[in-house]
Amino acid sequence: MKLHLLDISILVAYLLMMLLIGWYYRNKAKQNKESYLMGGKKLPWYMLGLSDASDMFDISGTMWMVSLCFVYGFKSIWIPWLWPVFNQVFNMMFLAKWLRRSNADTGAEWLATRFGLRGTGVKASHNITVVFALIGCLGFLAYGFVGLGKFVEIFVPWSYVEPYVPFHVAARYVPHFYGILFTLFATFYSVLGGMHSIVLGDVIKYVIMTIGCVAIGFIAFSHLHTRSISVPEGWANPFFGWNLNLDWSNLVADANKKIADDGYGLFGMFFMMMLFKGVFASLAGPAPNYDMQKVLSTKSPKEASKMTGFVSLILLPVRYTMVIGLTVLALLYYKQLDLSSATGTDFEKILPAAINSFLPVGILGIVLTGLMGAFMGTFSGTLNAAQAYIVNDLYLKYVKPNASTKQIMSMNYLSGLVVVVVGVFLGFFAKDVNSVLQWIVSGLYGGYIAANMLKWYWWRFNANGFFWGMVTGIAGALVFSHFFTGIEFLYYFPLLFLISIIGCLVGTYTAPATDMEILKSFYRTVKPWGFWGVVHEQVMLDDPDFEPNKRFTLDMFNVALGIVAQLCLTLLPMYFILWMKLPLVITILIIAIIAFILKRTWWNKLEN
Repeated sequence: MKLHLLDISILVAYLLMMLLIGWYYRNKAKQNKESYLMGGKKLPWYMLGLSDASDMFDISGTMWMVSLCFVYGFKSIWIPWLWPVFNQVFNMMFLAKWLRRSNADTGAEWLATRFGLRGTGVKASHNITVVFALIGCLGFLAYGFVGLGKFVEIFVPWSYVEPYVPFHVAARYVPHFYGILFTLFATFYSVLGGMHSIVLGDVIKYVIMTIGCVAIGFIAFSHLHTRSISVPEGWANPFFGWNLNLDWSNLVADANKKIADDGYGLFGMFFMMMLFKGVFASLAGPAPNYDMQKVLSTKSPKEASKMTGFVSLILLPVRYTMVIGLTVLALLYYKQLDLSSATGTDFEKILPAAINSFLPVGILGIVLTGLMGAFMGTFSGTLNAAQAYIVNDLYLKYVKPNASTKQIMSMNYLSGLVVVVVGVFLGFFAKDVNSVLQWIVSGLYGGYIAANMLKWYWWRFNANGFFWGMVTGIAGALVFSHFFTGIEFLYYFPLLFLISIIGCLVGTYTAPATDMEILKSFYRTVKPWGFWGVVHEQVMLDDPDFEPNKRFTLDMFNVALGIVAQLCLTLLPMYFILWMKLPLVITILIIAIIAFILKRTWWNKLEN
């Protein structure tokens, strides 16, 4: 164990600070439901943006990205499109403000603005959204829990801790023990202080994380002055052909095995399927998790757009400074790192092993604290989203609609504790980080897309269609993910998407259209573009001065620019750390040109 007193002191000080923040905000959080769950919708957009970026900067995902960067090099920037990461660009350009205009508190409550409160399928559509959101939140809690335990185990070997633990812990459950320990801290401040403490805690963590990432980048940069990395041809080129064409045979043979196991050899086909799925997933809007809750918590639609745009700007360069820095250190000193496992090299161990081996005293404590905070931020944001659905969409809707503020707060506390217990329990059944990631991205979110896309753009789509689209999509996704894992599932996604679309259409046309008054209210308030001609005609009859949304072409132009800028922000620290001068200059110029254009086509045109 390399931790020194200074490192431990930094970590302990951070944990105590989080506890004090939760205690400090407990009274403000108790004011009412909106204050607890949404920060009273009064928090500045840049604070919520920092918080949202911090929630996305999780240990498990960063471990995965470092392992990808080591094996796939610059081509690894495309693989997170599996989520897809560019959904933030769609949110930034138009979907965030559409969502925020509803003034709802959760995604399930938002459905009432689109489909109304009564009618065939309305209750069912509401319930399936709540169930989907809770399953997704629990999956993310298990995902973070697994990554945290795996991370801590390297820094704090069990042999150092075991003498002080009054009960026996089997070797395979040591990561879970560590996970539970740090989960308790996150639970305390997030359950007690609500959104106020979560956002402030995330901002503090982001500052710590930025210091740590810059330090890692500087260390890697300085090591490259005296040594050079050995990588396959094409490793430092982000562009690709039909085949991946990376051969690690003479360097790290197990890397070829990982490429084969991942199924990314036919990279061109993989990219096309990722793009196909990613565009539709992005058009569906934010999933009902912490990301959606941050959008709904902004002061206005204008600030919702600013917040989502700010996330990519502050997240990607900082996160990838750490990713490329640790990758460089691992490539330089690969033989010094113990990455072995029962099945060969475990590339997910690169992040903690490199941190433990190469960071000096103090910096190690800062980075470790930042990564612990990353887990706590993701955990607390996800927990807050789950509480919002339980309290707002179950307790107040079906159990006690007239509950007092005190009763609502008691339910917030109780639901938070229950969600934590269930999430940790599910973490015991997760094989590894990637298995949970694939289940969430493929098995669960794969079936979410069709119904949630159509709700924005097609007037005839109704609550019954939404319900059956979600049912067929999620059921199909879970069946498919049982038989086809990883890349195989991605190739079968078009069939799954077709099945879900059929469910949407059958459900829609076997029930009456949504009441025209509800549709007109939605169209006037949210102002979406798409296939709304019938509703538009009715709105114009009522209000001839109404101005419809004619920004489709401009929004798509901005989305294309935004995706390119997002890729450039990812590449920027990679080119800088490796000091690839010409690509670095070109990347900076592209970012500057896109920023200049978007200032005029997006920022100056933001409206509430």
